[in-house]
Amino acid sequence: MAGHAATQILERPDGQIVLVLQKSRLVAQRGPDRGLSFVIDRPRVVVGTDATCDLRLSDTAVSRRQFEIQLTPEGHVLRDLESTNGTVVEGMRVVQAYLRKGARIEVGRTTLKFTPLGESIELPLSPRESFGEALGRSSAMRQVFAVLERVALTDTTVLLEGETGTGKEVIARAIHHHSPRAGGPFVVVDCGAIPLNLVESELFGHEKGAYTGAEDARAGAFEEAATGTLLLDEVGELPLDVQPKLLRALESREIKRLGANRTTPLDLRVVAATHRDLAEEVRAGRFREDLFYRLAVVRVRLPALRERREDIPLLAKEIARKVRPDADPASWLGDGVIAMLLGHHWPGNVRELRNVIERLAALPDMALAMDSPSGAVPSVSALSELCYHDAKTRVLEAFERAYLSALLAREGGVVARAADRAGVPRQTLHRLIRKHGLRAEGEQAESR
Repeated sequence: MAGHAATQILERPDGQIVLVLQKSRLVAQRGPDRGLSFVIDRPRVVVGTDATCDLRLSDTAVSRRQFEIQLTPEGHVLRDLESTNGTVVEGMRVVQAYLRKGARIEVGRTTLKFTPLGESIELPLSPRESFGEALGRSSAMRQVFAVLERVALTDTTVLLEGETGTGKEVIARAIHHHSPRAGGPFVVVDCGAIPLNLVESELFGHEKGAYTGAEDARAGAFEEAATGTLLLDEVGELPLDVQPKLLRALESREIKRLGANRTTPLDLRVVAATHRDLAEEVRAGRFREDLFYRLAVVRVRLPALRERREDIPLLAKEIARKVRPDADPASWLGDGVIAMLLGHHWPGNVRELRNVIERLAALPDMALAMDSPSGAVPSVSALSELCYHDAKTRVLEAFERAYLSALLAREGGVVARAADRAGVPRQTLHRLIRKHGLRAEGEQAESR
């Protein structure tokens, strides 16, 4: 049975749409962090030992990402994140559970007590379900859109944080197109892909003869982005010795090419993006604190796809329309396929979803197998009769078998080619083939 509503979406008299959150508290009553108190004042929090968790525990018996608590209209929902030792609520190991007042959560050697605080906060939501090419009707994305719609109209530096594949470049491009600088260039620099000896040249440019191999003068990314927007993608990968020079450029609003005697004034907007937690990188001494604060004037975290599962059908159908513009997405993305997509963990986020949809488009027989009435994947109504874990297992196993069968057929049973196309290690593909009793070139089918 659900508890009290943890969230409500309200429209104020002035037309502003807000998400009302009921605040609560977790207190460690037992374990290495006894006495630690954490206030839940956002739609979703993750608890574990990883530095990226909202509530970070030191208990070594707790998984890196142990569980999450999501605030919903039905109450506070705890979900175990496939932890090693499991999560226990009121003496019962759970995959998912609603939290009541005073509920005790046991993880590893730690006991946490959950207590609603009787206080609420309001977060503005955008009335729109898109920002540029970024889509989302979930409250998590509409919060992001509400912030970006206001920030885009300024020249404020923005730091976009989020896991790989969450769409940071898409959001950065949307900021540019919604800004007064939309008529200028949008320049992307992948800070993690530049050879160390060329980082300064790529950013600031160089004069002829500035170093061996510099046969001609060349403008850097800062000059190329003049009057427009510069995206410093994966800025957390910048070498420490380059960071002071970037800081100087951002503070002085001017740069000097390598080998030059004069400076060039800057007229651009900077957006930075990273999959790292830069605050943790600062604490670890891998990123300059002063540069972090210069970049994080407005700091926006993009939610992972698993944090906004309600957006998956919307995203899948939009991607499908682009991949196969000649076909109605409903004709090849049926209930079974959508159920499979909803059940996946999506470590690669929207980028992984796009890859899966493209594979489905290239291998329509796989989509048919997954959504056939023969029972490869039960209907959504049938799946809803199972517990979440069992339903997810049924869907994913059907997906694995259908996908592997079609993939091996396409590649003539050659595992090396199939692994390359699937983007997985060969050993992983061999394991899955054996698991499902399939036959590949040069090996006998094995039963599970």
